[in-house]
Amino acid sequence: MALSFCGNDRGSNAYSVDKGVLDNGCFVDALNLVPHVFLLFITFPILFIGWGSQSSKVQIHHNTWLHFPGHNLRWILIFTLLFVHVCEIAEGIVSNTQMESNHLHLFMPALMGFIAATTSVVYYHNIETANFPKLLLALFIYWILAFITKMIKLWKFAEVSLGVQHLRFCITALLVVLYGLLMAVEINVIRVRKYVFFANPQRVKPPEDLQDLGVRFLQPFVNLLSKATYWWMNPLIIGAHKRPIELKKIGKLPIAMRALTNYMRLKDSYEEQRDPDKSPSIWKSMYRAFGGSILLSSTFRYMADLLGFAGPLCISGIYSSHVSHSNMIFGVYFMSSTELLQNTSVLAVLLFLALVLQRTFLQASYYVTIETGINLRGAMIYNKILRLSTSNMSMGEMTLGQINNLVAIETNQLMWFLFLCPNLWAMPVQIIMGVILLYYLLGNSALIGAGIILLLAPVQYLIATKLADTQKSTLDYSTDRLKKTTEILKGIKLLKLYAWDNIFCDRVEETREKELTSLKTFALYTSMSIFMNAAIPIAAVLATFVTHAYVEEVRLSPAKAFASLALFHILVTPLFLLSTVVRFAVKALVSVQKLSEFLQSDEIGDDSWRNTEMSISSLYGQMKRSYHVHSALCWFVSIILNPLVFVCIGECLIQVNDGFFTWGSNLSTLSDINIRIPTGQLTMIVGQVGCGKSSLLLAMLGEMQTISGKSSPLLDTRGFFKNRYSVAYAAQKSWLLNATVEENITFGSPFNKQRYKAVIDACSLQPDIDLLPFGDQTEIGERGINLSGGQRQRICVARALYQNTNIVFLDDPFSALDIHLSDHLMQEGILKFLQDDKRTVVLVTHKLQYLIHADWIIAMKDGSVLREGTLKDIQTHDVKLYEHWKTLMNRQDQELEKETEMESQTTLERKTLRRAFYSREAKNQIDDEDEEEEVEEDDDDNMSTTTSRRSKIPWKMCCRYLSSGGFLMVFLMVSSKLAKHSVMVAIDYWLAAWTSSNPHNQSLIAEVTSHCCFLFQMLSLHRSYVPVFIILCGAAIALCLITSLTVEFLGVAAATNLHHNLLNKIIHAPIRFFDVTPLGQILNRFSADTNIIDQHIPPTLESLTRSTLLCLSAIGVIAFVTPAFLIALVPLAVAFYFIQKYFRVASKDLQDLDDSTQLPLLCHFSETAEGLTTIRAFRHEARFKQRMLELTDTNNTAYLFLSAANRWLEVRTDYLGAVIVLTAAVTAIWTSSQSGLVGLGLTYALTVTNYLNWVVRNLADLEVQMAAVKKVNSFLSTESENYEGSMDVSQVPEDWPQHGEIKIQDLCVRYDTMLKPVLKHVNAHINPGQKVGICGRTGSGKSSLSLAFFNMVDVFEGKIVIDGIDICKLPPQTLRSRLSIILQDPVLFSGSIRLNLDPECTCTDDRLWEALEIAQLKNVVKALPGGLDAVVTEGGENFSVGQRQLFCLARAFVRKSSILIMDEATASIDMATENILQKVVMTAFADRTVVTIAVSYHISTFCWSI
Repeated sequence: MALSFCGNDRGSNAYSVDKGVLDNGCFVDALNLVPHVFLLFITFPILFIGWGSQSSKVQIHHNTWLHFPGHNLRWILIFTLLFVHVCEIAEGIVSNTQMESNHLHLFMPALMGFIAATTSVVYYHNIETANFPKLLLALFIYWILAFITKMIKLWKFAEVSLGVQHLRFCITALLVVLYGLLMAVEINVIRVRKYVFFANPQRVKPPEDLQDLGVRFLQPFVNLLSKATYWWMNPLIIGAHKRPIELKKIGKLPIAMRALTNYMRLKDSYEEQRDPDKSPSIWKSMYRAFGGSILLSSTFRYMADLLGFAGPLCISGIYSSHVSHSNMIFGVYFMSSTELLQNTSVLAVLLFLALVLQRTFLQASYYVTIETGINLRGAMIYNKILRLSTSNMSMGEMTLGQINNLVAIETNQLMWFLFLCPNLWAMPVQIIMGVILLYYLLGNSALIGAGIILLLAPVQYLIATKLADTQKSTLDYSTDRLKKTTEILKGIKLLKLYAWDNIFCDRVEETREKELTSLKTFALYTSMSIFMNAAIPIAAVLATFVTHAYVEEVRLSPAKAFASLALFHILVTPLFLLSTVVRFAVKALVSVQKLSEFLQSDEIGDDSWRNTEMSISSLYGQMKRSYHVHSALCWFVSIILNPLVFVCIGECLIQVNDGFFTWGSNLSTLSDINIRIPTGQLTMIVGQVGCGKSSLLLAMLGEMQTISGKSSPLLDTRGFFKNRYSVAYAAQKSWLLNATVEENITFGSPFNKQRYKAVIDACSLQPDIDLLPFGDQTEIGERGINLSGGQRQRICVARALYQNTNIVFLDDPFSALDIHLSDHLMQEGILKFLQDDKRTVVLVTHKLQYLIHADWIIAMKDGSVLREGTLKDIQTHDVKLYEHWKTLMNRQDQELEKETEMESQTTLERKTLRRAFYSREAKNQIDDEDEEEEVEEDDDDNMSTTTSRRSKIPWKMCCRYLSSGGFLMVFLMVSSKLAKHSVMVAIDYWLAAWTSSNPHNQSLIAEVTSHCCFLFQMLSLHRSYVPVFIILCGAAIALCLITSLTVEFLGVAAATNLHHNLLNKIIHAPIRFFDVTPLGQILNRFSADTNIIDQHIPPTLESLTRSTLLCLSAIGVIAFVTPAFLIALVPLAVAFYFIQKYFRVASKDLQDLDDSTQLPLLCHFSETAEGLTTIRAFRHEARFKQRMLELTDTNNTAYLFLSAANRWLEVRTDYLGAVIVLTAAVTAIWTSSQSGLVGLGLTYALTVTNYLNWVVRNLADLEVQMAAVKKVNSFLSTESENYEGSMDVSQVPEDWPQHGEIKIQDLCVRYDTMLKPVLKHVNAHINPGQKVGICGRTGSGKSSLSLAFFNMVDVFEGKIVIDGIDICKLPPQTLRSRLSIILQDPVLFSGSIRLNLDPECTCTDDRLWEALEIAQLKNVVKALPGGLDAVVTEGGENFSVGQRQLFCLARAFVRKSSILIMDEATASIDMATENILQKVVMTAFADRTVVTIAVSYHISTFCWSI
């Protein structure tokens, strides 16, 4: 047909204007073109010449600055305008098909309007980001012209009595409204910004966030289109492919999203509810603070769910027949409002738009809920921790574990509930709508299918509950296994020396078996859950269609069948989610209850002393009037100390009268306290253990609750040092930050090099610092280097000394120090450093020999003050007490003599530290060399090679994981998965064939003779498809069960094999491996990595294979139905490849950032709760709170970027899915395929939309999780110790060694082939039964020689001959099982005493009791419940160090070996235990060869020769 703007139909008067220009419809349409052409003519030159860079007046770093009023409204209106224009174009094109010739005026103005609307939004965006509002005048004129021209068109339609029944009238009316609203928006911009028609235009500044170059999270600032599609994330995600994402790259959060802002919002909402009669509700606080966001998310969710039903309805509509009705006005066809929706092409486009909108709204809902959940975390709890009453902790009402759980678990439960809560009210609507539409399509038979789904929903909930319970039991077994593994790794040296490694390995395997049983149950329930989710829609479809075939007289059409199929899939999703949401709702209720109890617990300032007779303000007034003291003295009173404990600078600094203090119970812990502490002097508090010394210090710090008493201040007018504030306090239990040594000592104070060095020297820390790998910049604390108790305590004392305060409280600072260090600290630290500075020191101590240095002494007994005064006063007035002290002092002096002769505890601590770093340095040296080689290789590679390496999927590790599961399980999984999806496709294909079967076939009609016979034949033909359909559905349900079971049990098999192999490799690794590999690294393989392999990889693998096969089968079916689809598939596949490639790399980086920023946050909570008293004493609450806010913001930034990246992916894959649906629909319509197959193709196309993003998400998750397999696999390549010897076990006499003769001949030993020898050409001869001592300085090779006796080091030259046999030829297990050793550090394992003495269970009870009697432990063990079966806690903590060493002695005796090695066995025990040890060695081991290794020569009592 010829093209003509007004058409050239026969007999038409399209170009006639006899009745008036405006009465010609074509002219009116042409008039509507004018505004659009005007806008394009004005804006295109401005857009393409590049005016923006020259005319921008405000320089900003982001082109996302929103500063014109009505921004969001404008975008919404323009999006609506574009949609209406699409409808107008569709209406015009469909109407044009009813005409004789082409009438361009029916759709050309609409097309130009669409282009103009698109141009207007691009133009507006550029003007806005350039902040040049004057150019908006062009848009203002455009909206006016468009409004006028559309108004004329509407007026003319009304004149000829066109109404809402005509679609074109409705569209024109809508356009008039939209243009009018956009005109109003433009007028509002002029009114607010005054950029035209006003003398003084409004000047605006950029938002504060966008002036900060560090803010990179732009979601709140970008335009609506970028918000919906996460376009602003493109640079980050694409850039990640070239360079890893770092914390610096993701920057900071905007102010409105920071932890402090949200904390204040939540706090204000909580505080507003404060009522004496009723406690505040967290739910109400959450609603008041974040209710708007929750409602917005719910609105998005409702819209997404309602648009979700567009798919089934469009499928139904595409194949419904329709009839056109002639309706000619103005010489052109006018379509009715319903007629457009009967056009298949229009429905295909509408389906595409509905899918795009649905997925956009769904992703927006997810994002808003995640952002709200993130905003809720952390801050409120932390603020409460800082004010938590110490009595809550000390009385056991609140433990550190509970506080950590509140942070790590309860707040996360609440956050996850917020993520899922929109489902609570969206799901009922979805279910009701689904059932109504099914009933509309299928009638009563639909209720059968819906009933099956609803009836099976409680079963899903039951399975979900069982899953949660099983997970808890699995966690318990996992904790027990990890505890036993940790014990083995800590005591691996002893286990190897005693040849017990296999025995203890079996103990772990036993626990692992229990864990695996629980894991199998977990896998079974998970399989059932997956099975139910897959099988329920099949069962529902089967029941519905079979019922319909036999009950309904109407034949099932393809339109109804496949629309119903899509509806059943929609209906199953909310019911599957319901169980999860309900479970999280229950957990959230419990969490809120716990949080409420925590937030309402006692606070440090809420005690009864607030109501004392003398208030702070009146006290402050009296002080000022009476003494005229500087105001700086007085805030110290009100802020730091309990009002009953008054502090001042003068002759008497602190005084308490009649003080009664408690830890929370009604009984007073401290009673009748009357003390005074003089200023600038050393006050010592002494007394027996448990008499209340530490409590008195804490009472003075205001940490205890006051029952009664009053303060009586004594003041002096001399003033004090201006820079001094708060109290420096060193707690009895040392508390360190996860920070460097320097940061722990300075503790937020300005760094003063001279002062810092003086403090380090006073606390004797320099030798310890020199041993650390990075000196005082080495990180210590929970996540850092493990220091000994003494080293930790000295750092805490150094912190108190370094602070520039008037008062220093030291709570038993000598408890973990040896006598040398104690003396040095007393002389240099307290008497010299503090006293010379005239600081007031309050010292709690048990070291009575230091009383001679005290200016003032407070003696305590049973919670009250026994005596107070100088030492001379007490000597005069309480002779009995003084004599008691004198006796104790003499005893302590004897201990001093002993320690002087022996190697000190400090030397041993330093030696341990040195050994740890010596072995680690060698490891680091090897690692550094490897890294250098890698760097060189990387330098050779170009950027593209590095990029491809980062984006490469770890197929090798996937194969390693699958091979661990067993080839049979892999074969079963693959074959069952393929079979299942093939059967699923067969079901749908059979349904298509069934519904497409045509009973109106001519041959059939010729045969029928009556209507009844025809109906019977039709129903028979219709029902003949049912048996095959039932068989296929039954097979699909069975295969669903098989596939879900095979995947989960493949995971269990892989987890079993990987852990078994890992444990055996580690246990049988040479001792050198444990020296060079940090314990934490090994434990991570058994904890975090094993957990990922056990519980996370199987569901990810199942989801990935299911999603991939669904997508592939869908694309295969569509291509089969409409082969033309394959042409469009090529560009779609290319787009999908690049989307997943970029996303996986960025997702991995952001996931790593989220994990790495979460640990410091949890550690900060933990360390704050542990060090509350210290933080409050130093008055550093604000600093710690600020640090917590920073850590929270950092973690939130990483998490929000990860969430935005997930949304970025899902939006793009969803849009790709929508394009696939559109392509499938259009190709099906144009190729006029069989209707049943077209329905099949479209149904499958809709599934692609749901599963395409899961393919990429699961692929990214699997890639991250495979890192755990890689780490485990790296340990599996560890070389095992050689357990084979050249001499057979049968050749070794059973009683060897009989005599205990040792010959060392030219022995050379090294720890590794790459390291230097530690022993060179050693020769010695030890006669049977001889007691020999081996001495030498630290590092001289003594311990290496002891290891050589057990063949645990590399003897590369020479030999050791014991009773005529070269030990290097023996199998190590045989050799080690025939010798005995006692190590320096006593090692006991959790279990029973019997297990610790004889884990092989080869000895009788009499033998064990004899050993205990020799070790002088018989009475101790007899007193325990169970005797030999009495419980030994982890590490033997329920016994003293001395008792533990005696158990080790008993263990050595039980073995009855003729050779005993003692490796510094007396180094860490007291004098009494050492005496017992000496006695046993000289009597019980009189006939055995004893080799004693020690540093000093103080071993003559043990040895005959040295």
